[in-house]
Amino acid sequence: MRIKVFVQNEAGSSLKNYHDEKALTFRFAKYVSRPYPFPYGFVIGTTARDGCNLDCYIITCRGISTASVVECEPIGLMEQFEDGIEDHNVLAAPIGETGEVTETIQKTLVEFVENVFCHIKDKQIRAGGFLSAAEARAHIQDRADAVFHESK
Repeated sequence: MRIKVFVQNEAGSSLKNYHDEKALTFRFAKYVSRPYPFPYGFVIGTTARDGCNLDCYIITCRGISTASVVECEPIGLMEQFEDGIEDHNVLAAPIGETGEVTETIQKTLVEFVENVFCHIKDKQIRAGGFLSAAEARAHIQDRADAVFHESK
């Protein structure tokens, strides 16, 4: 399965950009307490339980700029719960790169997720387990918009 990921936040940046996730237009930006460990954005053509697109980390060492669209392959799923609501993150690798969710990557993501919003009062984010690429693909399929299904 190939997915298109819109990059909202560059790796190494503490700036969190907000976009209209359906129109792919910039809205505003805020600083967070930690820099993003990997490029972060969302899977185009999906809708998560929170009404936004499915969140996605692109597991790569390559620098990818904000507002880029990157074709990727799902390689895993990180369970996450934000204010008690399921808000899992797809983990993906750019097409042509071999992606693996190592123990080091898992630790890096858990540390980031559990501390990035610690400066926001009453915000609760908890990382769960890490699931397989097959479970990530099923998660994407379950939350794919009609447009996503038609373009396959």
